[in-house]
Amino acid sequence: QVQLVESGGGLVQPGGSLRLSCAASGFTLDYSAIGWFRQAPGKEREGVSCISSSESSTYYADSVKGRFTVSRDNAKNTVYLQMNSLKPEDTAIYSCAAVFSFYCGYSWYAGSEYDYWGRGTQVTVSS
Repeated sequence: QVQLVESGGGLVQPGGSLRLSCAASGFTLDYSAIGWFRQAPGKEREGVSCISSSESSTYYADSVKGRFTVSRDNAKNTVYLQMNSLKPEDTAIYSCAAVFSFYCGYSWYAGSEYDYWGRGTQVTVSS
């Protein structure tokens, strides 16, 4: 059974850090680009980051550039999102998604091109 499972979310104070993980089962991530998305209550889903299958290309939303870093360990079939300098506006459910392509698409942030999605993990930034 193909699955993507996110973990690592939680409650953190402003300025703090979290590292999210996206673990795949039932298929190998070697040939998949992975996107990270988030959705806050009452807001539309937002593309946060995307990483190509070989880690040669990474993309970030302007809102997280310089604070978030995406990486992957294909040997562990896992992709990570390191989030630093967290702000209250980063509060959302974070989900990962896989597309059977080596590269992130031109519209990686839109979400329509992905084949599989995880259920998400809650990130809350609050004092």
